[in-house]
Amino acid sequence: MTKDIKQAALDYHEYPKPGKLATRVTTPADTQEDLSLAYSPGVAEPVREIANAAENVYRYTGKGNSVAVISNGTAILGLGNLGPLASKPVMEGKSLLFKRFAGIDSVDIQLATEDADKFIETVSLMADTFGGINLEDIKAPECFDIEDALIKRCNVPVFHDDQHGTAIVTLAGMLNALEVQGKQLESSRIVCLGAGSAAIACCRLLIKAGAKAENILMLDSKGVIYSGRGHLNAHKEVFALETAARTLDDAMDGADVFLGLSGANLLSPQQLLKMADNPVVFACSNPDPEIAPELAHETRSDLLMATGRSDYPNQVNNVLGFPFIFRGALDVRASCINDEMKMAAANALRELAKEPVPQEVANTYRSENLEFGRAYIIPKPTDERLLSAVPAAVAKAAVDSGVAAIDYPANYPLGNVEDI
Repeated sequence: MTKDIKQAALDYHEYPKPGKLATRVTTPADTQEDLSLAYSPGVAEPVREIANAAENVYRYTGKGNSVAVISNGTAILGLGNLGPLASKPVMEGKSLLFKRFAGIDSVDIQLATEDADKFIETVSLMADTFGGINLEDIKAPECFDIEDALIKRCNVPVFHDDQHGTAIVTLAGMLNALEVQGKQLESSRIVCLGAGSAAIACCRLLIKAGAKAENILMLDSKGVIYSGRGHLNAHKEVFALETAARTLDDAMDGADVFLGLSGANLLSPQQLLKMADNPVVFACSNPDPEIAPELAHETRSDLLMATGRSDYPNQVNNVLGFPFIFRGALDVRASCINDEMKMAAANALRELAKEPVPQEVANTYRSENLEFGRAYIIPKPTDERLLSAVPAAVAKAAVDSGVAAIDYPANYPLGNVEDI
């Protein structure tokens, strides 16, 4: 990051006043009568209604359109464990995206603990205040146990976006990339460089979508995860294979897909050349990918490539997922975000990328060819059709899978997000 961009980022967060969010009043609060309705004595009436029937909380409060974004700062972006206060700009940013893209009111919460049990207890006690819980920037492997425990204990959807948001958007792009390259997920040999929360979640969802577990070679900082390697946590152990491969160099030989969720410049041109014809490379390390796109395309003319960056085609961007997934879940009061809802979101993203791109989106990305193919396998975040396509698919999947408390209205979802 250049000095000018660094200062611009700092100024953005400091001015015109510190932070990126504020609270606004949604009802009249000007007269004595207004105030008597907003608080005492009028507020007693919705209190009684909710006490008599808990579901009335959705009629008389903002619970149904609210999400808490919660972190302990142990895995902030690519910066590592910098603590809860350092995570606050990221959590505020996440809350901003919820509002900007899906009209969801969001509160950021930072918990000053690395104790998983304390984290679980604290979040479970506050969860019913909100319509959903978005976990963020919690290190592995604790993040898996924290999410699993909270899903069991909470009555609202709990979603670790670093895992599932990444996995959903990756799956959507991957299915389209393989289609463009003339390959099938079921028969593709996949190399996953990285074994953290995002990598494990991506591979789990790829398997649910049809990938064969025996075709996935996962690598961590010590090399290939193979049977008998030892010192593997339970989440990595699931991906241990009987294989002679030990290094990335070994693993890349004949691979159809490279999925990078690791670090910068870890994939060499020589390793890229070892891949099968028409390879798919998702180099999603941020800010710098596992191999620079310019170098990758110089090395392989038959390549289809995606990154996590907005300045290259095919950005794997979580903002394509979490605002719209929660929008659909909230609008039918889903008790969780299950696999059916995740797959529905991925398929909605996949199909939207195949449709003609609206002119206003094309105008924003004039330097790119936004026609389904190697340079366009996934929608752009500014595509307003996301707000119709993804939440509707998620909400329908919630209803069909039996985790929704209510059905969605005929004009779904636009009637719920008029204040974006």
